[in-house]
Amino acid sequence: MKRAKHGSIRELFAKNLKRLRLKKDMSQEELAEASELHRTYVSSVERGERNISLDNVEKLANALDSDVRLFFDTDNDSIDESSS
Repeated sequence: MKRAKHGSIRELFAKNLKRLRLKKDMSQEELAEASELHRTYVSSVERGERNISLDNVEKLANALDSDVRLFFDTDNDSIDESSS
């Protein structure tokens, strides 16, 4: 499989997770509480250190009131233009 120019899918997910969290003006701690995940886990996911499960992807999307697809979007404008 060819690797995308943005790096690994984990790096893309991490970058988009952080962008979405900051757009919602949430701290990592607030996101962790809303998603029922541990704060250090959310932090390590945002740094691209974790291979996150689909269940946890869904929890984060729900906590951010966002579409799961935005985590994997290579077009940053989609995140910037999505509803707050």
